[in-house]
Amino acid sequence: MKTLYITSESLASYQGPKYLAISHALRQAIKQGQVKENEQLPSARELAQQLKTNRHTIMAAYNELIAQGWINSKQRSGYFVASNLPINSSQPATKNNSSVNQDFKWNFVKTVTPTNEPVAASFQFNFAGGTPDISLFPFHEFKSFVNDAFARPQLAELNYGNVAGFSPLIEQVSHYLRRTRSLTDREIVITNGSQEALFILSQLLLSPANSVATEAMGYAPAWRSFQSAGTAVISIKQDENGMIPEELEQAITNQVTAGQPISVIYLTPLHQYPTTVTLPVDRRHAIYKIASQHNIAIIEDDYDHEYHYRCQPLAPMASDDPNGLVIYLSTFSKVMFPGARIGFMALDKTLAQAVTNYRSLINHKVSVPMQDAIARWMQAGSFERYLRKATKIYHQRRDFMNQQLIQYQERDIVESFTLPDGGMAMWVKVNQSAKALAKAALNNDIYIQQEAQFLLDKNQTSDRFIRLGFAGLTEENIEIGLQRLFDQKNA
Repeated sequence: MKTLYITSESLASYQGPKYLAISHALRQAIKQGQVKENEQLPSARELAQQLKTNRHTIMAAYNELIAQGWINSKQRSGYFVASNLPINSSQPATKNNSSVNQDFKWNFVKTVTPTNEPVAASFQFNFAGGTPDISLFPFHEFKSFVNDAFARPQLAELNYGNVAGFSPLIEQVSHYLRRTRSLTDREIVITNGSQEALFILSQLLLSPANSVATEAMGYAPAWRSFQSAGTAVISIKQDENGMIPEELEQAITNQVTAGQPISVIYLTPLHQYPTTVTLPVDRRHAIYKIASQHNIAIIEDDYDHEYHYRCQPLAPMASDDPNGLVIYLSTFSKVMFPGARIGFMALDKTLAQAVTNYRSLINHKVSVPMQDAIARWMQAGSFERYLRKATKIYHQRRDFMNQQLIQYQERDIVESFTLPDGGMAMWVKVNQSAKALAKAALNNDIYIQQEAQFLLDKNQTSDRFIRLGFAGLTEENIEIGLQRLFDQKNA
């Protein structure tokens, strides 16, 4: 009988299942040279007798070492120490070997500049403008729909295919948009948040040969998606009512002359980001007419349509789109939480097919369990009940922030602000440097956004406006946060 010097003490020193303790002891014996490369080991029966254990335990230990590359099994011959041990093949490279790769350089064909923005959620007083109060979300209720999705899954939907989204969710979103936003005869594509939608549209519609027009102040992540396609992003002047149609018309002429015609207009017509104003009906019609005349598509980003307080919000531009040029997109991030990563687009059939085809390059399948749970949540009516609750609370918080800002206006700290009809934030003009105020706020555990962050042309800043989100904070934290913000000595 071949003998290995494995003691009961060495086995006892290893905390875990016995077969792992034996494999660990065998590995140590090999490392210490008790057995050499290619040397035969005791049979499972022999080693089991030596260690007074079950043969199957030894076989499990041997199989573990085979998987790790320490031993080999030869049919009808037994177990042998491997000829090329992991301890040898894993030796660190010599200096001469490592220096071979020191001159290697990555050849990036595209680069993305980091934003270097602080994580807003890490601050105690997070006044980020589009942040919902996640603590309001009915997690316990939603869990029941998640459980249903796993308890009664649609097995065919769990396989590859159908990259446009989970069919029942598409049906629920389509029904919801028809009832609440007058959107009909459109194909729904579910995306991994609205950012994925913007990226896909950028890759399909934009190139260095054309350009995209956007509001002078807007959503920087959208611009970054457009720029990733090599396109130029053109800033269109806006006033207290939003994008100015005459400025758009002039920019279209200029870009044709420059050889980079505008092919897409990106808009946030409801609760404009960041100023919160709603684009009036006459301007919507004027911009739509201009787009039609020049064969330009409009991306309508309706990111927080649900939260409107004074009256019913204006219907999306996509609801009155006789020429079929409006691309409508929205998200569940403001309704649920950003981590849900569910957005959607409402498109004409031709574009929907192109989007789906491109999306298949990114992903072979959508996240069915989450989409299934949301579909069940919507079908049960719980989705809209939660919306009504959240809208009521956000309305109260908007009014509370309004009262607080009036007090700071009376103290000549706040110069002016407009009470928005809806949305999740307020656009506030202060009597000091907005940039300095935001920077000082970080040191007081406060996160706010300031004007320059939303400008395509940073040189256009007046350095007087900040954006204050109210939806994600309780009234108590709104009061304390504003007090710390405006009374900070180093502002």
